[in-house]
Amino acid sequence: MKNNRVMLGMSGGVDSSVAAILLKEQGYEVIGVTMKLLDDEVEGVCCNLASTCDAKRVCDFLGIPHYTLNFKEEFKTHVIDDFVDSYKNCRTPNPCIECNKYLKFGAMYKKALELDCEYIATGHYAKIEYDKKYNILVLKKANASKKDQSYVLYNTPKELLPHLLFPLANFKEKEEIRAIAKKYNLPVANKPDSEDICFIPDGNYAKYLEENSSIKPTVGNIVDKNSKIFGKHAGMYKYTIGQRRGLKVSYKKPLYVTGFNKTKNEVIVGEEQELYTKEFMVQDINLLVLDKLESPMHVSVKTRYSTKSNEAVIYPIGDEIKVVFDTSQRAITPGQSAVFYDGDIVLGGGKIK
Repeated sequence: MKNNRVMLGMSGGVDSSVAAILLKEQGYEVIGVTMKLLDDEVEGVCCNLASTCDAKRVCDFLGIPHYTLNFKEEFKTHVIDDFVDSYKNCRTPNPCIECNKYLKFGAMYKKALELDCEYIATGHYAKIEYDKKYNILVLKKANASKKDQSYVLYNTPKELLPHLLFPLANFKEKEEIRAIAKKYNLPVANKPDSEDICFIPDGNYAKYLEENSSIKPTVGNIVDKNSKIFGKHAGMYKYTIGQRRGLKVSYKKPLYVTGFNKTKNEVIVGEEQELYTKEFMVQDINLLVLDKLESPMHVSVKTRYSTKSNEAVIYPIGDEIKVVFDTSQRAITPGQSAVFYDGDIVLGGGKIK
């Protein structure tokens, strides 16, 4: 028999704090937890000592228990090491997706089971709803289209969907969330949102890589697809597909990063039309609705968190999926995720190869 105990991941921000209020109002027995992901001397954005204290203050204010879970080792293995490895291999990672899969809906869920929690909740903007077409619970886009975070949740283990709660699912604007926080006089009501990578608070990921890994500035050539040299770079990890700024090369038309040659330590550039493609492969697939993609399927596909989805057909190719867009798309980037949608429903996704 199901109980009403829910473990709520709390970052100390307004979203997860209001989520605690909403869950309490809905009759759940809420246990607040904050993940300790970094050493105390490392000043992360949402997982530092100040954020933990904010989360504890909110829990004390609401009269619910709060625990701090030490997941530093798991975070290092699944998020930071993956982040470094991606840049070593000329890929552009999304660490939030890895954190959601392995920490929030991995390690944290295991801890929830130990504490006899039937559910796990977060302050993400997304929905879990029953869908008649597929006859199962599905992950869907939130009502707040500008804040929707379903893209970064596609890698959630399928079997967890019946145990997930997203209390902010039906709100349309962030102002509604802040209004609730102010109504309850929450101490974090006016706390600003964080958009940065949590372990790189200053946003300088190149500096972080140089100081925390074996990646160091290595001079190489900036070339076009015909190997014509346009200039020099000081490390391929400083560039991403579609980048124009910082190239410091001269040409009659604007040039953009279109690819990399890891063997030759070359950054490849081209004119803007060279950034467009219709087809690419996706690996490390996680499907939330289907057990397996058996035949071609018309879907919409989103290739970055900040871009809109576009119509495409996906094809099963062994353990991978081939995506063919109806129209060419700009700057498809290896390491980012391609997420497949059927309307508002997240079908699944994978890493762009």
